[in-house]
Amino acid sequence: MRGQPDKGTQGQYLPRSPASAVPLSSPTPPTDEKNSRQFVSALGLDVGRKRIGVAGCDRTGLIATGITTIERTSFDRDVEQIRQLVNQRQVQVLIVGLPYSMDGSLGFQARQVQKFTTRLAKVLKLPVEYVDERLTSFQAEQMLIAENRSPSRHKQLIDRKAASIILQQWLDTRRSCLKSTLVSAD
Repeated sequence: MRGQPDKGTQGQYLPRSPASAVPLSSPTPPTDEKNSRQFVSALGLDVGRKRIGVAGCDRTGLIATGITTIERTSFDRDVEQIRQLVNQRQVQVLIVGLPYSMDGSLGFQARQVQKFTTRLAKVLKLPVEYVDERLTSFQAEQMLIAENRSPSRHKQLIDRKAASIILQQWLDTRRSCLKSTLVSAD
């Protein structure tokens, strides 16, 4: 199906470190008292050298949607633009795509993303969770082709769609972990 993550290693929960990552089922997530539903406000980031694709989710944590693409200029400017989105959307956690090499190792770009993300999380005082983002840009390009759009003319849209895929993978994993936790509690 279009837009669904591939099975296998893609979409795995990859915390930066146990001390800095929020578990998939946070102990005290905000809830809607009437319906006792858990709410989440996460921001998905596809961090590249030139651009950062940004995606958000609905409060129920069901659907990820591309929000914007940030043209990278400086760390401070990047942070300020992300901070505005974090404040507007009351973000609780950053979900960042980590570009593993096809053999599963961390290459140069993955280390650059980790370095940027560590600084960003520290400034914003937010936890970070990583998602294996292998092939998300390719998936986003394929989605554009299916819409009869030229990927070479829509780089910003590719970044937003890739961020949306990253966040959707995390939301889907989180939801399935919450369901299995609820089932095992019964």
